[in-house]
Amino acid sequence: MTTRLRVLLVDDHNVVRAGLRALIDAQVDMEAVGEAADGEAACRLAAELGPDVVVMDVSMPLLGGAPATVRIVRQRPGTRVLALTVHEDRGYLQQLMQAGASGYLLKRAAADDLIHAVRTVARGGIYLDPRLTGKVLGGLVGWSARAGSPPGGALSDREEEVLRLIARGFTNREIAGQIDVSVKTVETHKARAMEKLGIDSRADIVAFAIRAGWMSGG
Repeated sequence: MTTRLRVLLVDDHNVVRAGLRALIDAQVDMEAVGEAADGEAACRLAAELGPDVVVMDVSMPLLGGAPATVRIVRQRPGTRVLALTVHEDRGYLQQLMQAGASGYLLKRAAADDLIHAVRTVARGGIYLDPRLTGKVLGGLVGWSARAGSPPGGALSDREEEVLRLIARGFTNREIAGQIDVSVKTVETHKARAMEKLGIDSRADIVAFAIRAGWMSGG
């Protein structure tokens, strides 16, 4: 029997959590293992339950979605966070991506989109709500990936490899293990690549990866 994805639901509205639980539990490959109404409870339950994916609201009492995401990802690198929110502006998206979220989905999305997003981030991918892709690409200050070399020079093979893995949602430590280098070396490749591209955030890395066509296979 296939192991089911273990999902922690975090939202300060009881009705929303109930709807999410019904949707998740209706899937043959998923189960809702817990619920939290604020960021503090989310961090505590994530440590206790060890979920594969946390579906995280952004605006909550006590501790918001972004700082809760930072804490969860730091404590449990194997747990992926999918932000689920009403906020459509790029500022919130960038805040959550920088915090370590692997996906960002609007609450007005279809149920099938949520299920697809959970599966995508669980397998190590990045999921961005299609309604927001234009905002992400529009906010990218760097060069167009299809218009020649970046202004700071071409990326080395290793720099490109590191950026590809970051865009897929892997942490520096996970990348170091995959390509058999130190975490410091990964950080160096990342910094050099971002300097060449003229970008300064994880959200920009994801946007660049979309433009470069790196995400089409996921």
